[in-house]
Amino acid sequence: MSLQSEILGLALAYAALGVLLLILLTRTNLSLRAKAGAVVAMSALYVVVFFKLQGLLGWSAYEGLPPRFELLWARVVESNVVNNEPGAIHLWVEELDEKNRPSLVPRAFVLPYSAALAQKVEAAKNELKLDHHLWGKPKDFGSGGGQDNPGGAAVRTGGGIGGDPSGGGLLDSKFLGGGAPAIEFAPLPPPTLPPKDAP
Repeated sequence: MSLQSEILGLALAYAALGVLLLILLTRTNLSLRAKAGAVVAMSALYVVVFFKLQGLLGWSAYEGLPPRFELLWARVVESNVVNNEPGAIHLWVEELDEKNRPSLVPRAFVLPYSAALAQKVEAAKNELKLDHHLWGKPKDFGSGGGQDNPGGAAVRTGGGIGGDPSGGGLLDSKFLGGGAPAIEFAPLPPPTLPPKDAP
């Protein structure tokens, strides 16, 4: 999602809260049941505001990854069975268009932890330390119908149960169950530039 859609969703949620509050203040002859329903509706809209704020703050977003992105950095938080912490994989990425031009808006995403995905993300980090730029995309390993590799030989860094190209989310059953989406990384080719005008 873009920053504009995050702001629009937040503005609509607050506008709805304002309208409900105005109705409650101007129409005091509502029944107790109607007022209780309005309170419940406003409480539900607070949940909407909470999820929309994740896209505006510096937290890693529990959203699907962009369809194509450049990997800027990653951090693997190992799972801790003693403290009942499932672990997570944080990716800092920048969305790419079809010509490999970056969006210039880096975003942080969190994925559910899996040992295979963590190992391969660490391999991708090692490539970044060598100043090798990588592009990536969520990959559906379940169908095996992969395509779209602009950089030649791929550095496969996916893992987990696969079959879901969405990248997960806070309410995704794979995230809650400890599964992880599959991701494919490859060397990032230079962006395709338009031809220069002849002199």
